[in-house]
Amino acid sequence: MPKLTPDEVRHIAELAKLALTDEEIEQYAADLSAILDYAQQLQQVDTDHIHPTASVLPLRNVMRPDEVRPGLDPEDALANAPERQDGYFKVHAVLEGSQ
Repeated sequence: MPKLTPDEVRHIAELAKLALTDEEIEQYAADLSAILDYAQQLQQVDTDHIHPTASVLPLRNVMRPDEVRPGLDPEDALANAPERQDGYFKVHAVLEGSQ
């Protein structure tokens, strides 16, 4: 695969909204070209006998069983509320057109 030109790196940097120095452009041209060369090498690997998988690790459930527990006391939940009304948090409306 041909090496990326400085103009191509400038274009990529512009798309990514990056401000790069001339030295950085030269460095990224070399680095990105090496990455693309490696990706091209990976394309040549025969993977026909490899089954697609989402993970190489075995699946296991990390969830705990549901257990009923007492909840937080409403008075404790509202203890630090700047405003409350009828046992609930009172907040200002955030929807457009709300008062």
